Amino acid sequence: MKKSALMALAITAGLTVFSCGSQEAPANTTAAKPKPKAAAAAQPPLDATNIVSLALGSEDHTTLVAALKAAEYVHVASNTGPLTVFAPVNAAFDALPAGTVEGLLKPENIEALRNVLKYHVTTSAVQTSWLKDGQSLPMANGKRVTIGVKDGKYTIIDASNRSANIVASIPASNGMLYIIDSVLLPPAE
Repeated sequence: MKKSALMALAITAGLTVFSCGSQEAPANTTAAKPKPKAAAAAQPPLDATNIVSLALGSEDHTTLVAALKAAEYVHVASNTGPLTVFAPVNAAFDALPAGTVEGLLKPENIEALRNVLKYHVTTSAVQTSWLKDGQSLPMANGKRVTIGVKDGKYTIIDASNRSANIVASIPASNGMLYIIDSVLLPPAE
């Protein structure tokens, strides 16, 4: 993947997060857009290597960015961190059952959307070298994911036992961005 695509993926992952830690991961690697909300208080400018800035610049993360905007998490994800964000690419959202993304982007489903987004963020700076096979990571929504490591490749396993491959890792000024090829689904409440 090109560096700009990786940066964009990292940004979208950051957008899905509240405030979490940052770390480093291995490299590998179109959806509905929500209606813009009325402009809130002006946001401070983001530095170019912030997780949110990276996502905003990525053509591969437009769905994630739309979700971050719909959840009103852009400002939160741009905090100083450190955060670790696992950012699904557009194709990962496209692979969800028909209507899933559109349903989550509706204003009446903001809490469900936020739960999904926070399931992609952890509150510490997680470096790739720290990831171990079978390791359990706490996510920002209070739930956990499991790390898989085999033959130098890293995966994240969600509550439904679905695996997402980490296809790229991008250091950001406020944490670590991992690009993943599947959307993580939190356990049912």
